[in-house]
Amino acid sequence: MTDILLKTDSLWAGYGGKPVLQGVDLAIGKGEIVAVIGRNGVGKSTLMKSLIGLLPSFKGGITFGDTDIRKLPAHKRARLGIGYVPQGRDVFPRMTVEENLKVGASIAPGAKVDPAIYDEIYQYFPILAERRTQRAGTLSGGQQQQLAIGRVLVGRPSLVLLDEPSEGIQPSIVQDIARIAVELNRSTGVAIAFVEQNIDMIRAMAQRCYVMDKGRITAELTPQMLDSRETVRRYLAV
Repeated sequence: MTDILLKTDSLWAGYGGKPVLQGVDLAIGKGEIVAVIGRNGVGKSTLMKSLIGLLPSFKGGITFGDTDIRKLPAHKRARLGIGYVPQGRDVFPRMTVEENLKVGASIAPGAKVDPAIYDEIYQYFPILAERRTQRAGTLSGGQQQQLAIGRVLVGRPSLVLLDEPSEGIQPSIVQDIARIAVELNRSTGVAIAFVEQNIDMIRAMAQRCYVMDKGRITAELTPQMLDSRETVRRYLAV
């Protein structure tokens, strides 16, 4: 693996004192695209929330670069360079596309943003440029997903966490988002970790796949291994 950007060490987390994650060990290298896959309810979204700090962990370790971040709040993790796009996108519906993107400036280190970043985002997501004065709540699901990703990119993170990026999005837009994510990774070096069940998106984006089951990482796969129906059925029950 390349230099490790983020690592967990026997991470435990959950809700109301009840553990969902039960000793997760994973590592994401600088500039990698890694998928976390598995059946519904095995802890994938819980893992994403734990990594960004929206869900406190019970025990174990989370290291980002050389920094132990397990006890840091979410906004401090964001300032260190972790971007997070939650399941359901979570854009500000009454604000315009442009205003939503400017919200992303608040997570930049020192809250200073090079204005050129907005033009870069519009180049990656041309539909956002066309709709920059439109209220985000009137966009399609796929357009809102692009906006949510763009907003995170304003802070120039070194790692982006995506939780179910294909959810509720038509297949053609899913393909666009996967292609753009790979382009971003190649051109900027940003690492991406994403939770997903859409096999086509996983194959299009991932360089490695971690399989989760019952709150643990149980296997590591290459995207090519998902060409096997037996493998897909075994790990995703699809």
